Amino acid sequence: MKKILYILSAGIMLSISSSCAKLDLNPLSEASSENWYSDPTELVISLNDFYRDYLWEIESGYWTDRRTDDWNQRDYIYELANGSAVSTWSYNSYWTNTYKGISRANRIQESVEKLRDKYSDSELNPLLAEAMFFRAYFYSRLITLYGDVPFYTGYLSIEEAFKMGRISKDEIIKQIYEDFDYAAQYLPEDNNARNVTRVNKGAALALKARWALQFGDYQTALSAAEACINLGKYKLHPDFGALFRDKNINSEIIFAIPHSASLELTSSGQPNVQSIRSFTLRTAGGTATAQPSWELLAAFDCTDGKPIDESLLFDPHDPFKNRDPRCNETFVAPGTAVYGFIFDPSPGTINVLNVNTGAMVRNKDNKVNDQYAAYNSCSLKKGAQDDWISTFNDNPTVVMRYAEVLLIFAEAKIELNQIDATVLNAINDVRSRAYGVSRGQVSAYPAVTGNDQTELRRQLRKERRVEFAWEGRRYFDLLRWGWLEKAFSHNMYGHLNQGAIKAYYDAGNWFWPEAPEIDEDGFANFAPMFEKGYIMQYGERKFDPKSYLWPIPNTDILINNNINQNAGY
Repeated sequence: MKKILYILSAGIMLSISSSCAKLDLNPLSEASSENWYSDPTELVISLNDFYRDYLWEIESGYWTDRRTDDWNQRDYIYELANGSAVSTWSYNSYWTNTYKGISRANRIQESVEKLRDKYSDSELNPLLAEAMFFRAYFYSRLITLYGDVPFYTGYLSIEEAFKMGRISKDEIIKQIYEDFDYAAQYLPEDNNARNVTRVNKGAALALKARWALQFGDYQTALSAAEACINLGKYKLHPDFGALFRDKNINSEIIFAIPHSASLELTSSGQPNVQSIRSFTLRTAGGTATAQPSWELLAAFDCTDGKPIDESLLFDPHDPFKNRDPRCNETFVAPGTAVYGFIFDPSPGTINVLNVNTGAMVRNKDNKVNDQYAAYNSCSLKKGAQDDWISTFNDNPTVVMRYAEVLLIFAEAKIELNQIDATVLNAINDVRSRAYGVSRGQVSAYPAVTGNDQTELRRQLRKERRVEFAWEGRRYFDLLRWGWLEKAFSHNMYGHLNQGAIKAYYDAGNWFWPEAPEIDEDGFANFAPMFEKGYIMQYGERKFDPKSYLWPIPNTDILINNNINQNAGY
């Protein structure tokens, strides 16, 4: 037991110490920590573990989106959005699993160095680079969510582990940059060995840019984003909506975790991928318990580039008309088909078309017909597949795409006040794609212009919200911009319940009776509609300053006096 122990997290040391005898047994006939990592093939097998879902739970399943103002879910608001997170919450596995990933990366690094005399650098360096990419990513995620954390890059004895405290994140950032730089140097531009798409040079540059931006290191973010752009490898998908329905890795996707409902199975033979019944229409067999929020719906400008409370093109009775095209690719526009049915939540639409059979069926997404229809009468379209009707989503988990690199580049230059044509070009490349035109066709979309830093910052932030809605970026943006209080000061609203919605409709108030006011940062205020009795409040968000950092798992605090808890927990 005195052998140095590769720590997974302080929280699992109790279980380690209870099985000392077993840890000393390493049968020579079986793979173990004593005889594994003996050649590049075994290193590759170990690297494969980095692509398993357990390491990417925070990025998948709309986990962070649920904890933002872009999310609506009946009478439920998640803990970070209502200030109720505690150190014993059920998500402490995210801390543990992230350290498992770091542990694996450290073990691979040590093993590579032991193999230097047997194999060439050209064989080993790309494998080490892959491990360093993941170590950098996981430490970046940890310090963003938890602040200062225990930090190590090798083995620890169990005695050392119990003495370990939290290290300044500034020191950890230095190692993060070194690891990303090593990955960018030695990973190939195309990393498709063994018919599996793995992280590559572009992913290392792009993710370094993302996390540097999150750390407020704008110059590093700019340099890394620019290097990724200059690879010339990536380009925007020509069709914004189709991008999210494409289950293949296309030219815009820099890094994604693929899924397959037919191959990823539980022990009982059921698909082990995300269940999406909560997001699908009740008419199609879903529950419609969760939807994109009205705050998000109000965030898309009109096609004249103006917010909805300023544009003459906006009609509150048809808020899907004359909007940035990404609005109707994120939300299902009433009257259009999704999941095999026409979606129309209007109280006046009693039956809708089954587009596959041609039959008219009872409209269960109408609150007159079904009291449990979506409370805000909205439905998710982004990424929706016809086969989602079978309740499983096996779309790839997209971790990074090229549009984000362009907007990282623009945000970094805006914050550095290095505003020039390249800033406008990057934003307009993303925006014009949404309209299906090229950047130069300025008469066909509302191009961003000007050089005022404050105004461009606002435009950039609005652009990120509508471009990356329900892609796991909003929560991190709110953290970076210090906007959690802004987001959580707006409660969750929806339409009146079954008994009152028909009168609301008959009075001519559908969809909204008026446009909500939009503040200078793009936040919509629905409170006046609620106060007038037009709409209902379905949940109360509550800001708590502690929400800027997550709680260190209580088990780690209890067994190690050197680890202190974040404030408020």
